[in-house]
Order: sequence, then C-alpha cells, then structure tokens
Amino acid sequence: MTIHIGAEPGQIAETVLMPGDPMRARWAAEKFLENPVCINQVRGMLGFTGTWQGHRVTIHGSGMGMPSLSIYANELIRDFGAKTLIRVGSAGAMQPHVGIRDIVLAQTASTLSTPSRGMLREIGFAPCANFGLLSAAHGAALDKGARTHVGGIYSSDVFYDERPDLNEIMQRHGILCVEMEAAELYILAARHKVRALAVLTISDHLLTHEALPALEREQSFGEMIEIALTAAFAS
Repeated sequence: MTIHIGAEPGQIAETVLMPGDPMRARWAAEKFLENPVCINQVRGMLGFTGTWQGHRVTIHGSGMGMPSLSIYANELIRDFGAKTLIRVGSAGAMQPHVGIRDIVLAQTASTLSTPSRGMLREIGFAPCANFGLLSAAHGAALDKGARTHVGGIYSSDVFYDERPDLNEIMQRHGILCVEMEAAELYILAARHKVRALAVLTISDHLLTHEALPALEREQSFGEMIEIALTAAFAS
C-alpha cells in the first residue's frame, strides 16, 4: 500500500495497462479480464487485476497529464514491481493522413516539459518506447487489420493550448498526434529499466476538428486494448 495506491502486496501484476480515465480502466477490466478484482479506489483512481489468456494483468488509471501519471507509474514500479507499463489512451491527430479511430504506436514522445525535467536539467533526453513491445504491437495491429501509424508523438503538458505556432512546428516535423502522458512514462521506464509503450486511439483531429463524444472515448477503444495485451505477452 502506498500514498496513492491502496493495493496490498501481490495484488498488482507485473504487466500494467494505464488508461488515463479510471472509468475506462473499469470498462476495460470488465470487458477483457477474467475475474477482475478492484485493487485500488484511492482518490477515485480505479485499478483492477485479473487474467487475460492465463496471464495476470492490472489495468490502472493514470489520471490526466504527466504529473499524475508520474505519481502512479513511480509507485507501480518502485513499490509494486511493475515491469511492463503500457499507456492506452486517446490522442488528437496532427497529420492529414491520420484519421479518427486510427491506432498510433508511439515510437518516440517529444515534449516541452515533464516532471523529470528537474532531474534531467539541461539534457534534451529523447524518450522512446521499448522496441520489443513496439514491434509486437505493430504485428498485432497488422494481424487485426487496424489502420496503424508508427512514429513520433507529442506529449503536451497543457490541454487548453494557445500555441498554434508550436502545433505547426510539430506538424512540420512529422509528429503524428498529441496526448499528455507518454513522454514521462518513457522517461521513467528508462530510469527504472522497465518496458513501456503507448498505444493510442485517435479521438479527435486538430486539422479537421472531428471528435468522438465522451462515451465513445470511454468504451469504443477495444482494439487498442487487445493490441496492448497481445504485445505485452508476445515480446
């Protein structure tokens, strides 16, 4: 048990999927895991542990933004022994060829700032995914016939961004989409020598202004959950 996670020792699996929304964690656990048990409710951040095809899996919310994710990922790794952490979440497309409901596998995650910036100081650290997970997720996505993109994403530390010039720079450099958590997850994984990947579903588009309603964001992302689970145990 930690300050933010009320689980007992042994209740959290070595493989953890991390949606931002705790209600998405509940939905994913009930839909994809056998015998899911709620192992955390502290501050309303839900976590569940069950099995998928015989493998123990925890699905635990991360909250919105890198500071929130950093708290949960640190405790999951340091106090509960998590070895594989996969972010499963929504993102906003930044390129014309990336469409609503497409899957993005984040090879790298650029950012202006993360909670780790104070530690890294002047170093322009390049956060990247674990290659084994990335390769396995790409194979799983191809097997499912999912419209999939692999490349760089942008992890923003603000939601209501008023920097259109920054978006233009990201687009110019081929950034596929924007979200708010992956860069810090990748940095923590590197620091603690564990595996990390972000599997994202495009829920809205910065160029066309298309967007999925809230309920679909929560419950229509089954494809990325299946890709993430397959990748976790195939690599």
